[in-house]
Amino acid sequence: MHRLTAALRDDQTRPVARPSVPWLGALPPLARPIIRTMPWVMLITACLISLVYLAFLAHVTHAPSSPLGPGALRLTFLPAVAALAFVPRDPFRPLTQTTPVPAWVAPAGHLVLAALILAATCWAQLRIIAGAAPHTLGQLPAVYPLIAQLTGWCAVTVAVAAWVRRTRYADLSGAIAAPVSLSAVALAWYAPITSRFVAEPAASPHGVTIVWYAVASAALALTGVALRDQWHRYSRRLHYPFRKNR
Repeated sequence: MHRLTAALRDDQTRPVARPSVPWLGALPPLARPIIRTMPWVMLITACLISLVYLAFLAHVTHAPSSPLGPGALRLTFLPAVAALAFVPRDPFRPLTQTTPVPAWVAPAGHLVLAALILAATCWAQLRIIAGAAPHTLGQLPAVYPLIAQLTGWCAVTVAVAAWVRRTRYADLSGAIAAPVSLSAVALAWYAPITSRFVAEPAASPHGVTIVWYAVASAALALTGVALRDQWHRYSRRLHYPFRKNR
């Protein structure tokens, strides 16, 4: 009797084995659910706020007195970064884990769509700055550190949100990850011990680019580990309140 109970318990707590079928063929039917579960309203609203705010600054700022520079783009891009914290989620993860498709496909698809939107937003902001102050970012080498910084900020935000999803506060992952990631970026930006590596003019543009891309690579690696985690597996267990030891 004890052996049978132990075997049943082991079978129900063991991770479910996925059938040996090519799950790549199931990706096209998943495109529609991934698009429908994407937080479009929040992400697009945040990107529009960033664009409108930067356009307003470009309209009221006079280039000879106080030129519009990369600092304005960083400031106005923060709403889009904060909205990115709400993207890596999978509201149907208990269901998707029972399918041949890996559970990380849905949040990864959301991140790919969000990356396209944020890239378009960054490009539009660069165009706004180029029109308002052509001498500020007139050459491509001046843009590389800025793009690396924004990429690092987004990657850190996604990593924090993905790891919060592994905890009991998964439903509040976006609300927790947004202030935590922005606070971490601000601390790294203004702390004397780290600002000499991640911010200009203390660090060279080449060094800033390398550091932030290294941070983004590490954050994306941590995100991949968090998305592949099986912590959210729901398993039923047998309880025997009246069982007696024999």
